[in-house]
Amino acid sequence: MSESKLAGQFFDAAIGLLERVRDEEGSRINEAGAEIARAVASGNRLFAFGAGHSSLPAQDVVYRAGGLALMNFLAVPGTAGVDVMPATLGSALERVDGLAGAVLDSSPATAGDVLVVISLSGRNALPVEMAMNARAIGLKVIGVTSLAYAAGTRSRHVSGTFLKDHCDIVLDSKIAVGDAELTVDGIDAPFAPASTVVTSAIMQAVMAAAAGELAARGVQPPLLRSGNVDGGHEWNGRVMREYGDRIFFRH
Repeated sequence: MSESKLAGQFFDAAIGLLERVRDEEGSRINEAGAEIARAVASGNRLFAFGAGHSSLPAQDVVYRAGGLALMNFLAVPGTAGVDVMPATLGSALERVDGLAGAVLDSSPATAGDVLVVISLSGRNALPVEMAMNARAIGLKVIGVTSLAYAAGTRSRHVSGTFLKDHCDIVLDSKIAVGDAELTVDGIDAPFAPASTVVTSAIMQAVMAAAAGELAARGVQPPLLRSGNVDGGHEWNGRVMREYGDRIFFRH
């Protein structure tokens, strides 16, 4: 099979997943957007967490052009990128009990805030405990995960539960167990993961729904503009001054 056909097949697979999410998760995406809008309008704060490659969709909604200025990345040292050496340490840390509680205890998150927890498998201790502990202190938790993993794998948390079991709203990315869309004779392992594409799209769809809900409430969404267009820096400076008490990525 030619390389071009494989590339096209990946696009087809990703588009198919995006269409499924749009059609099957639309009401829950709008619900998540409304919850974020509530937090913004009520003076609460917004946080997003993900470990490993699940950190990428979380980072994609923090401090970016066209995004809500109030979204903060809740970082767990050693788990948010492949710059950690060795890179396998991040995977190991996802299975450490108690780490999520320590991070939340030292974070500015309080009751009424919203935390989006992103975990493709939803089976490791870190995302499960992050959601559990966040709800225990009064946060609203939105989980973005693949429900296929909960049906097809075992939890690695002592409770035997998954991320989906500890969320106020669950958004299903529809990604199959293994996160690889293509298989071909002559290539021994499946390949072409689509979880980042789909999960990032879910996150941006939630942000779009939140902006629309804020506008419907008569609240101007605190959006950032590109710093590469005229007036962008001035616009962003004004937004950050106005909402500085809820923006933590500048400190």
